[in-house]
Amino acid sequence: MRAELGIDGRSDSARLWAALPEDLADRFRPLVEVLAEEVLREVVAAVPAYHGATLARAVHSAITYCLDAVHGSPSQGRAAQVRELGKLEYSAGRTLDCLQTAYRVGGRVAWRYVAAWGRGEGLPVPVFRLAAEAIFAYVDELSVLSVEGYTSAQAQAVGQVERWRRRLLELLLSEPPASRQAIDELAVLARWKLPELVTVVAVEPRTDQPPTSPELHEDVLVDLEGDRPRLLTGDPELHLRELGEQLTGRRACVGMAVPPERAHTSWRLANRAMALASRGVLPDRQVIWCRDHIAALWLLADEFLMNRLIQRALLPLAGLTHKQRSRMVDTLLVWLDTRGSAQEIATRLRIHPQTVRYRMRQAEQLFGARLADPAARLELEIALQSQRLLWGRR
Repeated sequence: MRAELGIDGRSDSARLWAALPEDLADRFRPLVEVLAEEVLREVVAAVPAYHGATLARAVHSAITYCLDAVHGSPSQGRAAQVRELGKLEYSAGRTLDCLQTAYRVGGRVAWRYVAAWGRGEGLPVPVFRLAAEAIFAYVDELSVLSVEGYTSAQAQAVGQVERWRRRLLELLLSEPPASRQAIDELAVLARWKLPELVTVVAVEPRTDQPPTSPELHEDVLVDLEGDRPRLLTGDPELHLRELGEQLTGRRACVGMAVPPERAHTSWRLANRAMALASRGVLPDRQVIWCRDHIAALWLLADEFLMNRLIQRALLPLAGLTHKQRSRMVDTLLVWLDTRGSAQEIATRLRIHPQTVRYRMRQAEQLFGARLADPAARLELEIALQSQRLLWGRR
């Protein structure tokens, strides 16, 4: 709701005041101080939070505005002053209840005083009605203007808090890490309680669905508008419980929980998981949790070195056909996993035990003594698992 002006640029109450006889304002003006003191006394009694010279000036200004409006020359800056009162209420951390109560009490006291004065002056009934209508229209306008100022300050504060929160998110994810003091100070400005652990979520649009605007928990730091959309939360189990539904049209990779000063590590893991999912190495799901793929993320943390390990450890398989190589890899992985008998391996692979024996004799010919060396076996298993991750899904 907004205070409306007529085609002449005047408010409803200003037009009502201007309709009163001008001599009334001149006759009433000597009583301004007395009325102001009476209004001030009853407003303070109704709203103890209000007191002092500022309130006295505001009451005096409100009364003189009305008298000036009778002459058709109200203060042009009055609306801005009243909106400022609404802003001050927000800055003081109060609701508008106190200010609205003050307006109602002030209007009631003013009408009671004016009515008593008017009877003594012998004013006609139509003038009484017009004066009453002007007083209460003015109270309504004061209320509306104050609401405008209050909501304006509220929106501005919310916007500032959002800017502080985006800055806090940037600071938490910066490398090298920001100091804990800088993080703590910015968290206070952002009205965000710093948790013991934080989890970062990398987000990217999906090509098969249009993205929607999510309604996330208020304690989640959000930046979905930048080049690298991301979220940060201190309670992923609570805040990300319905993340798939909230991020329709996007894929999300949830990093690991870390102390706030190491948030960049969680961010790096989430991005790594996103890259692997895009290549088909990790499952193509709408929400991917890094905690479910720790081994894969560790194994593929440095693909250059991993590829070198694969080339060296699996060099004996180079002469096999693709089908032979695939079968040998499956057999070796089960053997390394179980170190079981031919029967047990055959059961796992659903093949005949004689086939297992044949493949293992072939493996011994290819790898020789390395199959008996614990360090070489570990290297072989890491290479086989990594190759399966990198190439198996292809």
